[in-house]
Amino acid sequence: MTGTTRSFAATPDRVAGSDILADALRAIRLHGSVFLNACFKTPFGVVTPRRFDPGSPLAHFRHVSIFHLIASGSCVVKVDGVEPTRISAGDILLVPFADEHRFWNGDDVEMVKADTLIRASNVPGLSQINYGGDGEALRMVCGFIESSEFLIAPVFRTLPPLLIDRTGDDKVSALLASTVQQIITLTEEAAPGTEIVLGRLMEILFIEVLRRYTLQLPPNAKGWFAAVNDPLLSRALQVVHGEPARRWTVDDIAREAGSSRTVVAERFNAVLGQSPIEYVTHWRMQIAAERLRSSRESLAEIAAGVGYESEAAFNRAFKRVTGETPGRWRDSAPALI
Repeated sequence: MTGTTRSFAATPDRVAGSDILADALRAIRLHGSVFLNACFKTPFGVVTPRRFDPGSPLAHFRHVSIFHLIASGSCVVKVDGVEPTRISAGDILLVPFADEHRFWNGDDVEMVKADTLIRASNVPGLSQINYGGDGEALRMVCGFIESSEFLIAPVFRTLPPLLIDRTGDDKVSALLASTVQQIITLTEEAAPGTEIVLGRLMEILFIEVLRRYTLQLPPNAKGWFAAVNDPLLSRALQVVHGEPARRWTVDDIAREAGSSRTVVAERFNAVLGQSPIEYVTHWRMQIAAERLRSSRESLAEIAAGVGYESEAAFNRAFKRVTGETPGRWRDSAPALI
């Protein structure tokens, strides 16, 4: 995790590393949901506790991010380790690590725990909050994205604690605004299947926000999203993701990416902080972990599917990366099938 907060506005109508980003998000199996429709009136102060404990026994099986869609009004938001930032209607907030965060409007307001204000709504699975004084109203819709990414996988680890997408007048902003409006409208309805549609819309929103974040990174940025933007690394990641079971060498990756072994190795280490082969191994383990969690395939089948000729070699690699054997991982994983 790097940086503090990151606000970004409209970006050019282009897609950066779309295939790589899509592959990565498919591999970590996203699940979205909307859980709260809230209205706060000035003066107010609300604190949202950390939503997920990374030290919990099943922490390595899931990653939770929180979304806040600002429908109207404005306030100040503060995430631990980040300077207070004013937000307003149209802003989309993503708290990638579900850290504690605070919202307020007014001077010297008392902070109240959000959990104590929650009430049931007429939409299944969706709660509501109405709280505050008699001033300006802030309306927001809150949701979460859960994935099966574990700690060694690359996708979320270099995101800042808070992302704020300030939509503009470009085509992608129009798509985001339309998606947000659909979510806000659906939170008022109790039609059958509403919660399923809301979940899918949150997943779409999450992907588009990450695309925009990737596009606006500076040239000297580090981490997985920066690698997606790098022409050389983007090609290298694409070929690795396309054939994860291939017997990759650095020379092979360099040849497929159209560069030299030395340059490819240097770029991987500079931007991703690991060697090309380390990246290949970690990506294979992410795929294997998801298959262990969500399928009834044998360990031998999974081992072959991610490039290992023997189950024993796969077991050693998996334990070296995750700290657990594949069998133990599968036995302790939440049931998805």
